[in-house]
Amino acid sequence: MKALRVPVLALALLLVLSTGLTACGNKTEIVTQGETEGAYIDVGPLVYQVQISRQLNPLDVEDHAYLEGVPLAERRLKANEIWFAVFVRVQNDTDQPQAASDDFEIVDTQEEKFTPIELDPTNEWAYRGGLVPANGGLIPVADSPSADGVIGGSLLLFKLTLSSLSDRPLELNITSASLDATGRVSLDV
Repeated sequence: MKALRVPVLALALLLVLSTGLTACGNKTEIVTQGETEGAYIDVGPLVYQVQISRQLNPLDVEDHAYLEGVPLAERRLKANEIWFAVFVRVQNDTDQPQAASDDFEIVDTQEEKFTPIELDPTNEWAYRGGLVPANGGLIPVADSPSADGVIGGSLLLFKLTLSSLSDRPLELNITSASLDATGRVSLDV
């Protein structure tokens, strides 16, 4: 009788473990934090991806175009400031149009916070938010400079301080427009 008990216990343990593993395969993982750019993160019903982030040089021809439409009051940089661009992509995989976030901020390790500058309509690369169409709808929209360009993302433009570049990692926080949800991405600087 003792010889039979060990194989029965082993079989019962195997059944419990295999049931648990099978159940894990059916779970849809929700990812709200990206350890680096390029990760897809879930913020409410939408999926966000930071394509790239980088400092901009106003004297560079390409970078100068990204600075089109900066409001007059924001055009001058202080001696301790730089232009910093974050290019994002948003996808809606639901069967309903969804509102994209308009609530972004960069936070450094000293808890200094930076919000994007609102660019006027002359900037073709600017992130505009709004409704993202259902079933795979995207920001940036197809056939736009942001979508067709090498980067493939819409521009969020920030003024950062030089000290914030030392207080890394920088983190982009994205708050959902429709739900109480926030996603975070560590930015490569």
